Amino acid sequence: MSARALASTLGLCSLALVAAGGLASTSQAQAAGERGGPGLALMGAKALVASWDGEQVVDHAVVLVRDGKIERCVERDVALVPKDYTVLDVGDAWLMPGMIDLHSHIGGTGDINDMVYQTNEGLRVSTAVVPENENLQRCLSAGVTSVLFIPGSGTNMGGQGILIKTGLATFEEMRIRDPGSMKVAQGDNPTRWGFGMGRSMMNYHIRGTVRRGLGYAKRWEAFERDGGAPPDVDPQFETFRALSAKEAQISTHTQIYQLVHGTIRILKQEFELEVFIDHGEWGGYLAAPEAERLGVPAIVGPREIDTPEGRQYTDGAILSCAGEFQRRGLSKIGFNTDAPVVPAEELPLQAAVSTKYGFDASEMQAVRGLTIVPAVVAKIDARVGSLEYGKDADIVVITGDPADPRSSVERVFIEGREVYSAQGGVRRW
Repeated sequence: MSARALASTLGLCSLALVAAGGLASTSQAQAAGERGGPGLALMGAKALVASWDGEQVVDHAVVLVRDGKIERCVERDVALVPKDYTVLDVGDAWLMPGMIDLHSHIGGTGDINDMVYQTNEGLRVSTAVVPENENLQRCLSAGVTSVLFIPGSGTNMGGQGILIKTGLATFEEMRIRDPGSMKVAQGDNPTRWGFGMGRSMMNYHIRGTVRRGLGYAKRWEAFERDGGAPPDVDPQFETFRALSAKEAQISTHTQIYQLVHGTIRILKQEFELEVFIDHGEWGGYLAAPEAERLGVPAIVGPREIDTPEGRQYTDGAILSCAGEFQRRGLSKIGFNTDAPVVPAEELPLQAAVSTKYGFDASEMQAVRGLTIVPAVVAKIDARVGSLEYGKDADIVVITGDPADPRSSVERVFIEGREVYSAQGGVRRW
């Protein structure tokens, strides 16, 4: 593309952002890249674009940011930076999308469990969000810019999670989507509830609650389609309206083959809900062919390896759980920490451990598992997950591959605003 054509494209991009609701003001009171501030040109040795089905890497890159959004990611020798843009050259460092953790308990006041009933579908952790809490500040320093804050796994159905940004100052700024997911636990944690129960009773509870919740959602859909008297609002089942409309997913605490297969069969095959595997360890990856057939992704962790004890189907090697899902044909695989089980700032280390023990990280698969894959799984990829036009300028400046433990995060931007810098001796991680 010629410089003249690129300049024209950049101008159209800026106009499109303003038309879409971005602030037209260029007040110097706002920093470059932020909403209302001048443009920002971030220059680095490499940009990991992480597009879902397009460009993956740009060498000698410049990322243009305005009004908190990405305008363009191109090679520096091709780009024409507008004169009013502030240039920040990070030298040999790389630029990448903010990382996303879809299993986190550190968004607020702790691991939220309300274990009065075995299914607590009405519980909302959004009421417990604490902006800029210490745990979020630490994960921010590792480049984690978005998390799914969810209830604990003490009961079969823990309640409603929320997708939030980690480094912004108010609840309204942080919120990406609410509800973020419905938390379901298929595992041995809920068997310890009350008098104790087996897995058959857990399945009974899940099926019964989902039937009632979807029945409630269908009554609202009929009202919105046909009119008449609206149904009574029931806060307990409100989340099922988003689940029925495929606007939210079920995040499922589930391990071992039997439970992972049960999750897939009940929630996806029987009820046709959007669901993802939110653990997958201890042989859960044996269900990978069925998961791929039905379109169920896996966001693996916090245990990233499967040790040989008790296994009869391998040669005794330590296995990467994500790698085994991958080897058996699952196409959408990401990583999680279950923070604070594994500290949230160790999310990139989760990808490193998986790669060490067999996950094939070629073709950017480890980077994608930290960025665009969880964004697509959570259906927030229109805003985050890659360095593409129109997305939030959630950008990490890092010294190398995020799946290499020797790499360190130097700066973090969320929506064009610098929210972390390791300069001046304030490195948190």
